[in-house]
Parts: sequence; C-alpha cells; structure tokens
Amino acid sequence: MPRKVLLLEPNYKNKYPPMGLMKLATYFRARGDEVRFFKGDLRDLAVELLFEEFWVAAYDLSLGEYTERMRRYIKTGKAVLLEDVPDFDALPELFKARKRYTRGDFPVFDIVGVTTLFTFYWKETVETIQQAEKFVKDGGRLLIGGIASSILPERMMQDIGLPAYTPLPSAESPTDLVGQAQTPRARFEVSPHIGLLNKAGDIDADSDDIIDELPLDYSILDEIAYTYPANNAYFGYMTRGCIRRCSFCAVPRLEPEYRPYIGIRGQIEQTALHFGAQKDLLLLDNNVFASRCFDRIIDEIKACGFGKGELYKPSSEYAVALSNIQRGYNVRTYVRKMVKLYEDIASKLSETEKGQFYNAREKCGLLYADTATAQAVLAFDSTAAPMYDRYIYSKVRASRGRVRYIDFNQGVDARLMTDAKMKKLAEVNIRPLRIAFDSWAQIPRGSRQPMYEIYTEAVKLAAKHGIRDLSNYLLYNTDDDTPDELYRRMQLNVALCEELNVNIYSFPMKYHPIDDPEYFNNRNFIGKAWNRKYIRAVQAVLNSTHGKIGRGKSFFEAAFGKDLEQFHEILLMPEAFIIERYKYDKEAYESYLANGGTRTLDPADVACYGNMTSEWRAQLAALTPSQRQQAEQIIFHNVFTDEAISGLDPALDRLMHFYRIRRYEEIAEELPED
Repeated sequence: MPRKVLLLEPNYKNKYPPMGLMKLATYFRARGDEVRFFKGDLRDLAVELLFEEFWVAAYDLSLGEYTERMRRYIKTGKAVLLEDVPDFDALPELFKARKRYTRGDFPVFDIVGVTTLFTFYWKETVETIQQAEKFVKDGGRLLIGGIASSILPERMMQDIGLPAYTPLPSAESPTDLVGQAQTPRARFEVSPHIGLLNKAGDIDADSDDIIDELPLDYSILDEIAYTYPANNAYFGYMTRGCIRRCSFCAVPRLEPEYRPYIGIRGQIEQTALHFGAQKDLLLLDNNVFASRCFDRIIDEIKACGFGKGELYKPSSEYAVALSNIQRGYNVRTYVRKMVKLYEDIASKLSETEKGQFYNAREKCGLLYADTATAQAVLAFDSTAAPMYDRYIYSKVRASRGRVRYIDFNQGVDARLMTDAKMKKLAEVNIRPLRIAFDSWAQIPRGSRQPMYEIYTEAVKLAAKHGIRDLSNYLLYNTDDDTPDELYRRMQLNVALCEELNVNIYSFPMKYHPIDDPEYFNNRNFIGKAWNRKYIRAVQAVLNSTHGKIGRGKSFFEAAFGKDLEQFHEILLMPEAFIIERYKYDKEAYESYLANGGTRTLDPADVACYGNMTSEWRAQLAALTPSQRQQAEQIIFHNVFTDEAISGLDPALDRLMHFYRIRRYEEIAEELPED
C-alpha cells in the first residue's frame, strides 16, 4: 500500500535547493509512495491539507473563484469571507475543517522527513521539527537528516525531546499549530540520521537503492512559493569528502570517506528527460583536485554539454509539465503549473483571442488550479499546445541560446593545483573558478611555501590558461587569523586583478564554530585577535560593497583603506561613519569625485556633516595613552549605552558620542557641546 510522505525544509533563507529531500522524493516515488514537499509556515501547510480534504467532497466547478476565501476562512474563522460564496451543501464540512485547524487536528502522513542546514539556524530547525510532529500518524516515522543533525545528533534529540511545547508568540490561539502538544511522543519513531544516505537500507530495510546517488526530483521545487537564488542548474557531486582535516570544517564528519569519482551523466540525462534541460552545472564537491580521476571527471562534464563555448536552450515548460502528467508523476503539481502556463499564454493574446481562450478554459474547468484536473489538461492539449508554441516557445527555439557554465561551488584546493590540471579544467566553461584562500601565512604540511604564495601561483595558472573569472570565500575570525591577514588577502586579490587582467570576487565570511556548546546556534564567537567592533566594522564595510570585493584598486582602498594603518582606522571608526562614509568625510568625498566617482550627495549634507570624521580623528589623536587604552576597551566591546559610557572624563565622553550616531540627521542633537 502506498505511503503518504511529507518532506519539509525549515523556513530559513538559503541559496540552494535541498538536494537530500530531492533525492528522497525520487526514492519514495519510485516505491509508489505519495510525496509532498513544503517550505514555509507550517500553519499554511495545515490549512492547505485541510482544504484539500474538504475539496475532495465539495468539488464544484462553479466555486473555483472562491477557493482562496475558503482557505482563509479555515485559517482565520472570519465568516465575512464566505458572504459572497453561493450556497452549497458542503459548508458544514468547511466549518468542520476550521474546527480541526483550531484543535491542531491535521491530516497526517506515514513518514515526515525534515532536513537541517547550518547550526546557526538551530532555533528555526528545532521549531519546525516540533511542529512537524502534528503531521505524523500514530505508528509513523519522523526522519531528521542533514548537516545540523549530523553534527550534533544528541543535542538535536535533547532539544526536540521536550514533553510539551511552549506556545510561540506567533500562535494565533493557545491551541494553534505552534501551541501545546497533545500527543505523547512515543506514538511514533523519531531519530536523526547522521551523515549521508549512502548505504542500502538507509530508509527501508528491503531497499537496495543508494539514495545519495539517485537523480534529483526537480518537480518538488514547483510545489512551493520560495525561489532559490541558485536555480536553472543541475546540482550534484562527482566526488565526496575531502583529504584535508581543517579544524574549522565539518566535511570530515559529514563525508568521512573520500570518494574520487561519482558518475553524473546518468543523473543529468534523467533530469533533462523528465524535468527539462538545465542551464548550468553546479557541483558541490569539497575537493575535486584531490581525485585521481580528475581528467575523467572533466571529460564527463564535457560529454554532458558543458565544454568550452557550449550553448543552452531551455526545454518547453509546457512539454515538461504535460509529459509528467501523462506518466502520472507529481500530477497535482504539474496540473497547477499548467494553469499558470495558460495564464502566460493569455497574457500574449489579443483581447478577442483572450476572450475565446478564456471561454475554452472555462468549459474545461481550467480557469483555476483547484478545479483543474489531469483529464481536463490532457483533453485541452490540442488547443493549448499550439498556442504555447506560437506565442512563447517559438522565440526560445529561434534564439541562438545562452552560454552554459560549470561551477565547483565549494572551491578547489590551491595546494593541489598543477599546470596540467588547470589546462584540463580550462576545457570546460568554468565560471567562476573558486579557489580557497582561508589563510595568509600558514605553511601547509608538506610544503615550504606560505598559503599566499601557493594561492598566487594558482591564480596565475588560471590566467595562463584563459580562466579569468575567479571567486573565493575569505574565512576570518578564526583563532588562527588576524585582521591584518584578512586585509592582506583582500589586497592581494585586488593586486592580482590588475596584474593579470582577471576578475576576482572575494567574499569575506565570518567563522562560527559549528559544535561548540556556547556558540553552535548563534553568531557570537569572537576569534583571539578579533573583537566585536572589528567584526562589526568589517560587516559595515561589506554592507556598502554588497558583501563582496571585486576588481578596482581605488574602490578597495576607499572601502578598506590604502594600507594597514588606514584599515585599522576604519576598524576603529564609528559605524555610521563607515556606512555613510562620504556624508561624514568631506575630504574623502572630494577625492572620490576627483577620481571619477559618480555618486552625488546633497551639498547641504556635506557642508553640515562633512567634517565629522576629521573631528573624530582629532579627538582620538588628542587622547593620552591611558585615555586611548580606556577608549579602546569600550570601543572594542561595541556597546555605547548610557551605562557603558557613564562617568567618563570629558575627552572620552565627547569621543564616545560619535559612536552613538545612528542616522546622520541626528548628529546635531546627539553631539555634546565642547
């Protein structure tokens, strides 16, 4: 008998789709199970499930325009939403659905699976798991997997193992979804899965499938409103694990065994066949250069259509949806997608054609997703397919296509880079090439060179072989690095851009311990050479640069300083002066304009506030050594409340008021008189 399976991703913001859940969806559907995916507020899921159960009995073509009101009634109980709904026999059942919602009596599933990501999303993840229990049937299973549950499985069990839940502020009533648990936890099985699903029988004892190697089910991404920033790509791995054992990295625990080759061609072919061709290839290998099969990997990538200069044309969304409906795959999702595609067609029609198309859809019950059926979609194909092809897809077919890119998203290891490997890598259209640069002066084991020399040689090899778009994450705030080392790494990238005529985008990334009991679920860790003010200053600069540092020496020096002395001044500078640099620094603004800057400021603002940075510098320079030491103790702590700066001598008091400025309009009111 088919099982009902619910796959959940907590409602945090993330860039990449949940590959583990996409593989699980493929696995369960292959076994004949019914699969549902959801990301968002679980109260909305409860409403949707209750509405669907109600709608099975209440289905009526004439009520299609009122179904959203019915959903809102289930959630809010506001009778006014139903005032314009024509009388129909199923209203008592709608009232029952509302009562079930208020009681927390939701439709249940045989299996509920929840993925976890980084530990600093701990609170959102734990709350999602606790709420997910409402959707598990008696005797069912609650599966928990992913990064956080693999790193801290015992703590995960401890934090979700409360005998009752504390009502959250977002609860609409004491008995709402996020309210008190009414059912003993022992009614179903729950345990976190540690590591990969890379063994037969990981989920079902009678299965020989290796879930980690299954193709991804892209259909689940059409079930939710959330759009992942990384999309229109094949996602996968061609190696697993890493030969390194970096202290800050979780990979050795998540993927303890290094696998030098995993074929991806079959996965790509299956994805293209069932879900349409994807533009790019995004591989999440942790250290592909360590593979003895590196040449084989590149050759396979080329064979999959990602060689230098390869172009991409998207598949017809209409054809993909129709094909999946015909083969009975995630029919509910693709029927709803078809209704959206009909709307896309209608937007291209003349008024006369639009009216005719509307009437044809109305006769078939295809105006609304809730009234649309698979049978009606298939019957309507002879009408809709030619229109979609003529008004939408014909332009795609006639286009030249777009360049495809491959991205080893986790970065490559500069320590393993050779001329031969770089030459081979240049055979595919890699963009960007991400080269790890987590340390400045560290000398890796087995090497005589510090990392900055190794990294420099790697970038020069890339440029030699025509790879000119590069990127990296610059880890900072560890116990082993210093602010000076972060600056030197950023400065080196800027210099290499000019020297080699390449583009390097650097993304400074603050380090957070992933399993420290004090810091695993927050962002409060401060490295030995760092302090809260320095951390905040770097973040303030990055706020102005949109989180990255690109090509351009003048741009970099304006943001981070032309040398270490200026960098340290910026680290110490009041936050408002960093974020609104030119409004408070007339000299810097004039220099910016003289060097071709195009940003314009209100002259009145510059005249009124433009000397503030100079005044701050003067007051800081006038402090005695003991005053300077006291000032830095306060500044490094980065708390400037009345209590923190009370009782200071006049010189320090005047200085500290610069740090309390939050908006430049408030300067006149906040600064004390001399």
